[in-house]
Amino acid sequence: MAPAGKALGFYNESNEWFCNAGLPSDLTIVIDRVNFHLHKFPLLSRSGKIEKLIKETESNDKDKGTCFITLEEIPGGTNGFLVAVKFCYGVHVELTPRNIVMVYCLADYLEMTDAYGDDNLFCKAENYFHKNVLKNWKDCMVALQNCKTFVAKADDLQIICKCLNAISTMVCTDSSLFGWPMMMYGRLQSPGGSILWNGIDTGARIQSPESDWWFDDASRLCVALFERLVKTLKAKGIQPEKLTGAIMYYCGKCLHGLGRWQGGQITKTKSIANVSMGNDIIDQRFLLETMVELLPQTKCKSVCRFLLGLLRVGLILGANSKCQDSLERMIGMQLDLATLDGLMIPTYSDSDTLYNTEFVERIIDYYLASEEMGSTVSSSLVPSRNVSKLVDSYMAEIASDVNLKPEKLHSLAQALPESSRSLSDGLYRAMDIYFEAHPWLSEKEKERLCHVINCQKLSVDACAHVSQNKRLPLRFVLQVLFFEQIHIKTALSDCLNMLNTENAPTGPMSIVPHGPVMASQIDGWVSLVHENQGLRADMEKMMARVRELEDQLDKMRQEIKRIS
Repeated sequence: MAPAGKALGFYNESNEWFCNAGLPSDLTIVIDRVNFHLHKFPLLSRSGKIEKLIKETESNDKDKGTCFITLEEIPGGTNGFLVAVKFCYGVHVELTPRNIVMVYCLADYLEMTDAYGDDNLFCKAENYFHKNVLKNWKDCMVALQNCKTFVAKADDLQIICKCLNAISTMVCTDSSLFGWPMMMYGRLQSPGGSILWNGIDTGARIQSPESDWWFDDASRLCVALFERLVKTLKAKGIQPEKLTGAIMYYCGKCLHGLGRWQGGQITKTKSIANVSMGNDIIDQRFLLETMVELLPQTKCKSVCRFLLGLLRVGLILGANSKCQDSLERMIGMQLDLATLDGLMIPTYSDSDTLYNTEFVERIIDYYLASEEMGSTVSSSLVPSRNVSKLVDSYMAEIASDVNLKPEKLHSLAQALPESSRSLSDGLYRAMDIYFEAHPWLSEKEKERLCHVINCQKLSVDACAHVSQNKRLPLRFVLQVLFFEQIHIKTALSDCLNMLNTENAPTGPMSIVPHGPVMASQIDGWVSLVHENQGLRADMEKMMARVRELEDQLDKMRQEIKRIS
């Protein structure tokens, strides 16, 4: 007991703790090289562990003086033990969401159960945890965050499991039914729904909860606890879109360098330059690989961009092959939603090329495999067109790399089947840019690259460009002109056939197509024939005029010679 008129308390001198009870200390407990000079009776009457240690020490030591005890690996260290000591001496101990996990584990470690006194510390901590912490979102999240220091002990007491179950239940339940996450306002709300301050209507209204209201709180958890939360939410049957959103938010806050590839959609993060330290790289790689394993299958543009950003960071950090393969597979399943800038991933290895073309070929393979597994021909037409345009644009971007080998470009061009391209203009453009950047290519190499272009799928403008392009191999140009001539002959033949059909006498067995569509087609072909005839006449006039000018030039030359 403290001296009369003086409150019982504890003070520290030279890294040693004393109690001002006014009685000489008969018990010294050593924790982390810090001595606590205390008294036997208050502690052994409340703690089963200390009682056993005192009896063991006294039985081994005949000296009935001060008893020395050492406590190893005590939860909370010296600060935690000081809380237990105060409770044993009858000093009021305030339990809060921040210290409840430490006190709970400490009371279990010291065996401060009701067997050593009614309403002991373990009972108090257990009641507070179940009646206060688990019923409030904010308190439960705070307690869960503090579990990372006492993971083993908290698991033994099922503290982590109970917190995860409570949190996942709140997340999976319609928050509007219970007022989550606006419990902090309590009754400070007017009948009209606005927030009250000292009974005064402020006019500010509480916003309705969105599906992502819990993302920020969950992002404050360590990787191990966040992983367990995601697995618990999966078991509860949460929607994959919400789970993906939480993982994207968590990566945006914790994975360095990801934010710059997300177009500002994710919260501000540190730059990639800050992950150059060895320990940081290990932690970041572990974080990335863990998040990839947790990601559910979801498909949308933002998710596709996020996956491409993860792959880019994963290549920088040197993620394992399983992680990279998972990312490439998920990207391939939604390649039709990817963007060109997302695919432009540089080569982070010792390769001579600027961009990583191997991963693009792999995700194309995954895309084709996914299309074969679940998509019908009619439903996959539009995605296939988008993918072919994307791949052609990608080849056009990388074609200017002087170190890009013809074999890699050829392999990329053949990665997609020919049926996926309605036009070959994009493919031709990529080859033309490549030929311009690589003027040293042989005619044979150029012919091999041009062989992947379907000449019959080139537009009129592309054919006109081919006819004037000196960089192309002559064989390819002749092939394009040959098919163009066939198209023209076929078109003129169809036009003449329609004209003959229109002028042919009709009988009872003859069928003449009518209607505005057929009439417009016939008019179009007739105008085309007339236009060609006019162009031919103008050409003949121009040639005649050229011959006249040449004759006049010869006469002027002869006149000059005669005069000179």
